[in-house]
Amino acid sequence: MTETPARDRTDPAAPYAELGRQLWAVGAINREMGRSLPHDCPPATLGLISVLSRKGEQRMGGLAELLGVDISVASRYAAHAVERGWVERTPDPADKRSRLLRVTASGEALLAELSLRYTDALARYLADWSAADVGHLNDLLFRLRTSFDSCRSRPAEPAD
Repeated sequence: MTETPARDRTDPAAPYAELGRQLWAVGAINREMGRSLPHDCPPATLGLISVLSRKGEQRMGGLAELLGVDISVASRYAAHAVERGWVERTPDPADKRSRLLRVTASGEALLAELSLRYTDALARYLADWSAADVGHLNDLLFRLRTSFDSCRSRPAEPAD
């Protein structure tokens, strides 16, 4: 088992600095995992398809907000997914000038295949971890994500 790096226990910011380093390293793990994606499915496109699969059909503005990107960026991602048949655009019945984006059966199949690949890779890389350790990591990562979600939904503090 790998040992946790030594920490300066006198500096109250030290645990947060170490967490920052660990999260930076997680980004490298994500990039490595992303290399298993098909060449024509960059991570951004996969993110768009995944959001649409989870949240259901969306207008472009709502999708951009869910992705945390500018509408022009979301539009490029969507165009890429539409060209490959993973997402379709349909008229919005509530506003005929707008279009709704939704995942196609091909997009859902892609998500299922890539989810299986990702799960298999994690199982291989973490084969020496106990189920309890994996569960504990899941719990902590969920808690971390939830903390950041609550920060985004709070209004900004007024400046002095």
